[in-house]
Amino acid sequence: MERTNDHTFYVLECVDGSYYAGYTNDLSKRVSVHNSGKGAKYTRARLPVACIYQEVHETKQLAMKAEYAFKQLTKIKKTDYIANGSRGEQ
Repeated sequence: MERTNDHTFYVLECVDGSYYAGYTNDLSKRVSVHNSGKGAKYTRARLPVACIYQEVHETKQLAMKAEYAFKQLTKIKKTDYIANGSRGEQ
C-alpha cells in the first residue's frame, strides 16, 4: 500500500485483549511493523496484534486529537467507542 495523505487514528487489539491506540498515515504498513516486533514497546510484548478500528481524518492534528481522547476513556467506554463509532458517542 502506498503512503497516502490520510491521517488515521487506529486501535489495535493485542493478544492479551488490551488495546493500543495510535496515529499513522499508512495503516497497513504500521500494523505490519507492530506485528514484526519493531513497533511500539507496548505491542512488542503482546503480539500478534489486529487492527479493530480506524478513523480517517482530514489533518494529523484531528487524528491525534481523536487518539488522545480515546486514550482517556475507560476500557468499557473504549469498547463502546469501537462498537458504535466515534461520531456523537461521547
